[in-house]
Amino acid sequence: MLRPVRIAVAITGSVPRKKDNPALPVLPAEQIEATHAAYEAGAALVHIHVRNDDESSSSDPDRFAEVQAGVRKHCPGMIVQFSTGGRGRDPAGRGLSLAHKPDMASLSTGSTNFPTIVYENPAGLVLDLATRMKQFEIAPEVEIFDLSHIHGAKRLIDAGLMSQRPHNSSWGSRTHFPRMSICSTFC
Repeated sequence: MLRPVRIAVAITGSVPRKKDNPALPVLPAEQIEATHAAYEAGAALVHIHVRNDDESSSSDPDRFAEVQAGVRKHCPGMIVQFSTGGRGRDPAGRGLSLAHKPDMASLSTGSTNFPTIVYENPAGLVLDLATRMKQFEIAPEVEIFDLSHIHGAKRLIDAGLMSQRPHNSSWGSRTHFPRMSICSTFC
């Protein structure tokens, strides 16, 4: 039996800047245009990071709303996923955009060491984000960077804050936990 494939695109990410790639979409209008091009090429899901005017990572709910509105208008049926990631973002603001009710949002269930920073996701923040996602009926995209994150996801399932088979698309990169058969529950 063939399983359908959904192509996901993260058009901006949290790290690159225009100095790294002049074509990087940073402003909301640029992000909408880049997402539309990806949609026309077959992408079905967009993972959205927004930026401040100085290109640093932002948690501004208005910027998330602007990009989401443009995607909904120009990319009908595309799954919208907001980043709640923390590289350079104030933990208190990371969940504010969830009030705009995207289809999905990223959820790292613990902290990890990246090559140049510690990516902090304290238990209280994870619980708050998961609670908001449940409240607004947003599907979490569980990010597995470390074996302990599987246990963190299990705690959220046991607390009724996530389904038994949460979505995960972040396996096997340089900073992620490798995809292994023992982790098939989260595939």
